[in-house]
Amino acid sequence: MREHSVVIAGGGPTGLMLAGELALAGVDVAIVERRASQDVIGSRALGLHIRSIEVFDQRGIADRFISQGQRHPAVHFQIALAVGDLPTRHNYTLGLLQNHIERILSEWVGELGVPIHRGRQVTGFTQNETGVDILLSDGASLRAEYLVGCDGGRSLVRKLAGIAFPGCDPTMSWLIAEAEMAEEPKWGFHENQFGTHAIGKAGDGKSARIVLAEPQLQLDTNPTLRDVSETMVAAYGTDFGIHSPVWISRFTDMTRQAETYRDRRVLLAGDAAHVHPPMGGQGLNLGVQDAVNLGWKLAQVIQLTSPDSLLDTYHAERHPVAARVLHNTLAQSVLRRTDPRTRALGDIVSEFLRMDEPRRRVAAMMSGLDIHYDLGDGHPLLGRRMPDLGLLTAEGPRRVFSLLHQARALLLNFGEPGGVEIAPWADRVQSIDAGCRGAWELPVIGKVAAPTAALVRPDGYVAWVGEAGEQPGLTEALIKWFGAPAATRQA
Repeated sequence: MREHSVVIAGGGPTGLMLAGELALAGVDVAIVERRASQDVIGSRALGLHIRSIEVFDQRGIADRFISQGQRHPAVHFQIALAVGDLPTRHNYTLGLLQNHIERILSEWVGELGVPIHRGRQVTGFTQNETGVDILLSDGASLRAEYLVGCDGGRSLVRKLAGIAFPGCDPTMSWLIAEAEMAEEPKWGFHENQFGTHAIGKAGDGKSARIVLAEPQLQLDTNPTLRDVSETMVAAYGTDFGIHSPVWISRFTDMTRQAETYRDRRVLLAGDAAHVHPPMGGQGLNLGVQDAVNLGWKLAQVIQLTSPDSLLDTYHAERHPVAARVLHNTLAQSVLRRTDPRTRALGDIVSEFLRMDEPRRRVAAMMSGLDIHYDLGDGHPLLGRRMPDLGLLTAEGPRRVFSLLHQARALLLNFGEPGGVEIAPWADRVQSIDAGCRGAWELPVIGKVAAPTAALVRPDGYVAWVGEAGEQPGLTEALIKWFGAPAATRQA
């Protein structure tokens, strides 16, 4: 039986990102992935939102994605919402197919030395006070301190853990496909009584990508070319001679969320923890950010830096974020209906979203920039992402995100050099005396007063904000997030 500190079931974007986070922290982690290669069948996710690009920037790998994607100046919620005026260095969405996103992440994880057991699945496990015994589909076994289910919406890990998955049953379904057509199709969007359909050109120049709203709800997860042809005839009056499909898939508006993200030594992330219709392209981004929230916390628990209770903050912080995404995708699903009443509602929603303030708020929500973890009252920065400010340091100009490349916590002191004391945590938290030019601006909130100091977690969220003299508050935050001071731990 091979042993690892963490075994991750599922090597999609969430599992890969989590593996990278744990590897950066020096944790022995392995991935079990049912696919024999990293290739993705179908289009799946189509790109990255702003906060995910920022997360990759925090790890020094954003350029790998940006260099291969296409920048778009908007997100979509009922209408296109411009994001060019949001306060971020990455004020765009990045068009990049999931196949490429996974390949880039897999290359990064490979550089970090993470083993991936391909062509295998987790088929069972038992857990006790000291770890998890994991059975694989080829009869092999693994032993881990923790098992993380990143194995998709039909997660076997979630089911075997007995974690409830409540939510809304599907009411509508859509077909998506890539195929060739003998005739020139009607490019772009098309509406009828069933809903909105679309046909666009695929990257190879020969095939077309198709999205079709089905007249009636269908639940078969293995649709055929005949299904696509019949639905096209119903929508367009012809199937344009569709043939030679590359892939065909179906999705619904089913919306569900795991009741808890943790059962003792088993955790869930990504689609294993939440499923929703793909409106707005939020699913992959939500999973990647789950991984970045969980990774450093799990590493600290494994390394005995922090107590096991730190893992409870993963559910406490990420469950509300996913619940909000589920909420907005339910709303978008309804707005896609084409009956006169829904059209009237959509017209009014669109009118509001053309105003600057509603546009900025909804665009920040869709981009993941407005996430606010409840860390108590105080400065508006508390619990929000740290802006990627330009800093003046003893080593020269730096960006905040460049100081997070190793997924290590950061204390930024903007006051008198040496004015904030964190020596007992120096093995876990880097301390930087820095100057900062320009205004501090947060998405949705706007300009805020510059703090004298800020404690930034490895995931880029601010755990403490204060003046240099507020050492007691800082000490409390350091203990909460990064464990007891070194002298206490040694004793």
